[in-house]
Amino acid sequence: MFETRITEMLGIKYPIIGGTMASISDADFVAAISNAGGIGVLASIIYQTEDEFAAAIDRIRELSDRPFAVNLNFFPAQFPVSQQEYTEIMVEKGVNIVETSGHMAPPEELCRRFKEAGMIWIHKCVGLRYALKAQGLGADIITVVGYENGGATGKLDIGTLVLVPTIANGVQVPVIGGGGVSDGRGFAAVLALGAEGVIMGTRLLATQECPIHENLKQALVSATELDTMLIMRSVGTHRVWSNAAATKCAEIEATGASFEEILKIVSGDNSRRAFYEGDLDCGVVPCGQGIGQVHDIPTVRDLFDSIIAQATEVVTGLTRS
Repeated sequence: MFETRITEMLGIKYPIIGGTMASISDADFVAAISNAGGIGVLASIIYQTEDEFAAAIDRIRELSDRPFAVNLNFFPAQFPVSQQEYTEIMVEKGVNIVETSGHMAPPEELCRRFKEAGMIWIHKCVGLRYALKAQGLGADIITVVGYENGGATGKLDIGTLVLVPTIANGVQVPVIGGGGVSDGRGFAAVLALGAEGVIMGTRLLATQECPIHENLKQALVSATELDTMLIMRSVGTHRVWSNAAATKCAEIEATGASFEEILKIVSGDNSRRAFYEGDLDCGVVPCGQGIGQVHDIPTVRDLFDSIIAQATEVVTGLTRS
């Protein structure tokens, strides 16, 4: 029922894309998402050397024979990696799906390299003007997520119900949409808005294969749609779980804190302590409003199967109405 241009182009069973999450979307988690019928996206920014990055690609191949993608992150202020060299490793390893994201478009020479290598290029952006720019540079697929999403939200503050159809109507290439999707109802809704694939991040945090600490998983399962907040408005808005670190960040921002002062709170090192040591208040945790619909911790495969089953019921029920 849910065969689209996205499933055809990417060679996947379900039009479900695992959102790239820095420090979390490692090789094992990516393989689990792909093995469950969607497509996992490796966060290349996790790997600080070429050898580590190449080994991660090999690890995915050990665990899965299903398609996967690699994300190249063009956000400023992240640690500098050579995207050109990482791209060449992807070419050498036969990776044929690349996702790019960030406040800026990839350099045109890198876009040309994607096409020369025969890669399917997915670009994640925040609005129509950026989608059109990427399409003009040769992007094969555009991804957009509404204001409800976790992590970077952009500065346009447009919700999923408006953003997804705006992009779908404005570009010729297929669109992946998301923002607040946690179940089959949200999945069906995003497809009804004109997307041909659905991206999810927050929901995947509460799965058995997700590598974050059990303390954090349990805290997220107990959270509601009211338990997120926006921070880093001054440097690039992010939606995160409401904890002590997020509250502290908002407080110092309100006093005009510098980027360096903000970074001391939102640094990746602090977040990784929350992710992997279960110290729930020491760092910020990207989290979307869809967390209020998360009530259990299934395997990724069981989650995807249940999403598709519920979406099928929803669509079938609408046709009977």
